[in-house]
Amino acid sequence: MALSACSTGGLRPQSTALQPARLRAEQTLGNVALSPAAWPRSDWWSSFGDPQLDRIVAEALADSPTLRTAEARVRTAQAMEAAAGASLLPNVSGSMSTVEHHYSANGTTPSPVRGTWQTVYEGNLAVGYELDFWSKNRAALDAAIGRTKAAEIDGQATRLMLASAIVQAYASLQTNFEQRAIEEDYLRQQESIADLTRRRARAELGDQVDIEQAQAAIPAARAQISALSEQIELDRNRLAALLGKGPDRGRDISPPAMNRAAGFALPSRLPAELLGRRPDIVAQRWRVEAASREIDVAKARFYPNINLGAMVGLQSLGLSNFFDLSSGTAGIGPAISLPIFQGGGLRAGLAASDAAYDLAVESYNTTLIDALRDIADQLTGLNWLDRRLAEQQDAVATATRTANLVRHRYAAGLATYLQVLATQSAVLQQRRQLVALQMRGLSLQANLSRALGGGFIPDPDVPNLTGDRHTSNEENQQ
Repeated sequence: MALSACSTGGLRPQSTALQPARLRAEQTLGNVALSPAAWPRSDWWSSFGDPQLDRIVAEALADSPTLRTAEARVRTAQAMEAAAGASLLPNVSGSMSTVEHHYSANGTTPSPVRGTWQTVYEGNLAVGYELDFWSKNRAALDAAIGRTKAAEIDGQATRLMLASAIVQAYASLQTNFEQRAIEEDYLRQQESIADLTRRRARAELGDQVDIEQAQAAIPAARAQISALSEQIELDRNRLAALLGKGPDRGRDISPPAMNRAAGFALPSRLPAELLGRRPDIVAQRWRVEAASREIDVAKARFYPNINLGAMVGLQSLGLSNFFDLSSGTAGIGPAISLPIFQGGGLRAGLAASDAAYDLAVESYNTTLIDALRDIADQLTGLNWLDRRLAEQQDAVATATRTANLVRHRYAAGLATYLQVLATQSAVLQQRRQLVALQMRGLSLQANLSRALGGGFIPDPDVPNLTGDRHTSNEENQQ
C-alpha cells in the first residue's frame, strides 16, 4: 500500500480555474447603471411587447426536437449515474444449470460414477460486496453526478440558445418587412415621378431621356421588393424549422411588431454572480468537478481491492436428491487483489485523468472569459446605439426635406430629373440605414439578455472552483 501511494508521485493537474476578481471589468462596466434586479427574467423575450413572439417561443420550448435531443442526453447521463451508484451496493445473482456429464473411467472419480453419463443439477445464490476503502466507487459516482448535472444545465443552455435564435430570426423578419415597406413607398414615389415626368414632357419641359430614366427606376424598385419578399419567406422557413414544424407553419406568422425597451441596467454584482447565472459557465464548472473526481478514481486504482463474497446452493447427480439438505453447498470469504506490475498502465490512466481535468479547467476559463467579452460587446453596442439612432433620424429628416424641396422645384421646371433621382436615392439609403440600426437595437437587447444568462436560476449546489484540490492533497500526502 505504501508503494502504491508513492507510485502516483509527480503526477498532478497543471491548470487552475480563473477567479472572477482577476478579470478586470470596472472601466468597461463603470459607466452603466447598476441594479440588483437587472438580471433578465426567464421570459426575457416578453420585454419586446409582441404577443405573437411570446406564443412562438412558448411553442418552440414545448415542441422543438433540439430540446428533446438535450433531454435524451440528460436521460443518458442519469442512466450512467445509476450504473455508477450500483457499485456502492451489494450485488446478488442466482444461477441454475443442468449438465449431461460423462466422467472418465480412468480419472479420479470413484465408482459407480466412473465411466458413466450423469445429469448434474446445480443451483446457486451468490452475494458480493466491494469494500470501498479508498472511495473509488464513491468518486466514480460523484463524477457521474457531475456529468448528469452538466447535461441538465446544458439543457437549460439549449433552451436559452433556442429562444435567442428565435428572437433573432423574428427580428430579421421584422426588419425585412420594414425594408420592404420602404421599398414599396419608394416604388410609389418613382411611379409618381414617372407620371410627373411624362406630363412635363407633354408640356415641353422635359424630353424622352427624362422619361426613360424615370421608367428605369421602377423595375429596379420592383426587383428589390421581390428580393425582400424572398428574404421574408426564408425567415419564415427558418422560424418554422426552429419551431420543429414544416415550412407551412411559417406562413401563419404575421408581420412582427417588436419594440425595444428604453434604457438598460446591469446587475450590481457582475461579474461575481455571473458564475452562477450563465448556464454554460455552470455546466463547465460541473464538468471540472466530474474530472476532479475521475482523478480520485484513477488514484484509487493503485490500492488493493477487497471484495466479500458468499454463496449458497444445491448440487446433486440426478434430480431425486437435488432438494435434500445433504446436497447443499456454501462458501464465504474475502478476495483481495493488489496491482503489482501493470507496465505503467495505472500511471498512464492517472496522467490521462490529470490531462482531462486540465482540459475541463481551461474550457471553463475560456467560457468565463468569453462570457465577460460577450457582455462587454453588447454594452459597447448599446452605449453607442442611441447616439447613432439620433444622428440617423436627423439624417433621414434632412434627406426627406431636401427631396421634397427638389421635387417641388422639378414640378415647377426648376430642377433636373437627375437631381430628383439623387435626392430620392439619398432618402431611401438613409431610411434603410435607420431600419438596420433599429434592428441592431433589438438584436443587442436580445443578446444582452442572453449574455446575462437569460433568467437562469442559480444552482445552490454548484461546485466552487477555488484552486487545485488535487495538488494540495498530493502535497499533504508527501
